[in-house]
Amino acid sequence: MFEALKNYADFNGRARRKEYWLFYLFVILGYIVTAVIDLMTGTLDEMSGVGILSGLFFLGVIIPNLAVTIRRLHDQDRSGWWILIGVIPLVGPLVLFVFMCLPGTTGDNRFGADPILSENFS
Repeated sequence: MFEALKNYADFNGRARRKEYWLFYLFVILGYIVTAVIDLMTGTLDEMSGVGILSGLFFLGVIIPNLAVTIRRLHDQDRSGWWILIGVIPLVGPLVLFVFMCLPGTTGDNRFGADPILSENFS
């Protein structure tokens, strides 16, 4: 879960599906907790759904989010620039979601060693 935070701004290498989805679980739970605290303290803007604490949390995970998403694309031997497909309305986020669900390439690729094989030999 914290592997993505440990590699905070590392855009090189590859990220397994497990690393990616555990990071997103952390982000969702972190946002819920900070939003509840914002709601209890009265700092949550109910119209936007963002408060002071949840906004700071969101800002704190932007770079790790980009990094783990790009490393996840690298695991499938795709350039990190594929992340920009997410800006295409409706279709883009769906395609990016499918990419995040697909398995990575087996063995080494141009972005590095297979993280599954590397983990098994560590």
